[in-house]
Amino acid sequence: MFTGIVTALGTIRSAETRGDLHAVIACPWDPAEIAIGASIACSGVCLTVVDRGGEAGDCWFAVDISGETVSRSVPGRWSVGTQLNLEPALKLGDELGGHIVTGHVDGVGTVLGVCPEGESRRIGISTPKELAPYLAPKGSITMDGVSLTVNEVADQPDGTCHFAVNIIPHTAEVTTLGTLQQGDSVNLEIDVLARYLQRMQSLRG
Repeated sequence: MFTGIVTALGTIRSAETRGDLHAVIACPWDPAEIAIGASIACSGVCLTVVDRGGEAGDCWFAVDISGETVSRSVPGRWSVGTQLNLEPALKLGDELGGHIVTGHVDGVGTVLGVCPEGESRRIGISTPKELAPYLAPKGSITMDGVSLTVNEVADQPDGTCHFAVNIIPHTAEVTTLGTLQQGDSVNLEIDVLARYLQRMQSLRG
């Protein structure tokens, strides 16, 4: 379980297929504080640590990424050199700073455009039609592992949905969202509460 509050940026140091995809991710954490078997959200994808090493401030951890996970996340996301938003799993008693995030990607969105709005950046995203029922203004969305508030929703004639979020300067600086450009793809996870409400409503119908 996560909150969508990114605590570090990681970089994929190596990636090779061993049945599953085995990736080594460099990050600025202390390896002594990373447990084997621990869960880490990597740009919104919950992965299990299978190895770690290095030293404090310059460490690495390794994960195995299944074919299912690769197919459901952003194409090319697991390539060498790619930066990832990292968040360790929530511990009992930790502050819930964002919203409840599971680390399961529900779909891939496409950046429609990025424009300045005050000191922030407004980003428009197109989503698959399967996610449209779960999006609402002032609701929560996880985008590449970052908890965000949906500011605007526009349903499209083909059943897809466009929504907009605002990225404040701090978020742009400490996550990969600050480098997003038109045409880029992002991992999306809908609000878990919206998921259950939609299921209840469908059963009532």
